[in-house]
Amino acid sequence: MSLASGHPYLAIPGPSVVPDEVLRAMHRGAPNIYEGELIEMTASLLPDLRRVARTSHHVAIYIANGHGAWEAALANTLAPGDAVMVLTTGRFGHGWAEMAASLGVVAEIIDFGKKSPIDPARVEDVLRADTDHRIKAVLATHVDTSTGILSDMKAVRAAIDAAGHPALLMADCIASLGCDRLEMDDWGIDVTVTASQKGLMTPPGLGFVFFNDRAAAVRANQERVSPYWDWTRRATPEIFYQYFCGTAPTHHLYGLRAALDLIHAEGIESVWARHDTLSRAIWAAADVWGRAGALSLNVADPVHRSRAVSSLSLPAPRATELRRWVEANAGVTLGIGLGMAECTDPAWHGYFRIGHMGHVNAHMVLGMLGAIEAGLVALDIPHEAGGVSAAARVISVG
Repeated sequence: MSLASGHPYLAIPGPSVVPDEVLRAMHRGAPNIYEGELIEMTASLLPDLRRVARTSHHVAIYIANGHGAWEAALANTLAPGDAVMVLTTGRFGHGWAEMAASLGVVAEIIDFGKKSPIDPARVEDVLRADTDHRIKAVLATHVDTSTGILSDMKAVRAAIDAAGHPALLMADCIASLGCDRLEMDDWGIDVTVTASQKGLMTPPGLGFVFFNDRAAAVRANQERVSPYWDWTRRATPEIFYQYFCGTAPTHHLYGLRAALDLIHAEGIESVWARHDTLSRAIWAAADVWGRAGALSLNVADPVHRSRAVSSLSLPAPRATELRRWVEANAGVTLGIGLGMAECTDPAWHGYFRIGHMGHVNAHMVLGMLGAIEAGLVALDIPHEAGGVSAAARVISVG
């Protein structure tokens, strides 16, 4: 007998749960794309997006996913033959490096592994040695969605400055925006890339690139940029269609408007605090379960854990067995262990992830944790009972 009937819960690290308000906003007929409500509403999105990223600078919207935002950032600031330093803490950092290389950019990777954050001291050492300033940008992943590692972007900026190096700091904040604290301007990030399907609680399809005046000046000196990826007109359009280099993603824009309204009604500081409390509840449950078994969180130090996604492990193939049991019997979908091992390697079945980003609250987290604990019992996976109670105690005090 399955108990999965009823409303399913998608607890993967993106696409995240879409709020009813966003779904209702999108459930409408096609609007006029030449004048009226859509044009005015789209203009209202830009300052509210900046509020979430904590920047007073520019934002360009693309009909794309996060990979599209990666490419847009690269296309506007780099030319074939330029070199970048890519700081990797998981699969997605390597993905950005691979994209840079495919564009003819020389990607020099510093790999910090799958359990540790970026070490700013190593960044400073490499940049000090780059006396010819070959490196044009430092590409850093704020939160790598595969490992759940949170790295300190402010410290990376300080390392660049301490080395006296002119490289741009470009941050992948696809998983972190709207979940983990992000202060683009205060931390000295020149280019921030993100997308709609995680903390912004809107279906996949929109990519965003925030860029400051330093990055805009670099773009101005580029010999050429593809018309579609060029952020210049998108950020400062003279005609509405230039926002999108063509037809607007109409229904996504209505959904994004509703999502931003939810974020600003709660307040971004409160959004961050909610994610922090719910994350600590999940970690508390995992700590208890792991006392009498092999379940463990990927990142040992809570300071370096994302408030958007947690990566966990069990001896293979138990993680896959647990995921499948929880989905089939409790209606909860957990994330695969993306990037922790190759999918052809039996070790791949020893990892899973929990997405706790965006439209998530206490009862959703407690229900998800209850489903996991039931799965641990049903599958006779060694663990200490009481994980859900530990999570409830965290939530009870906030």
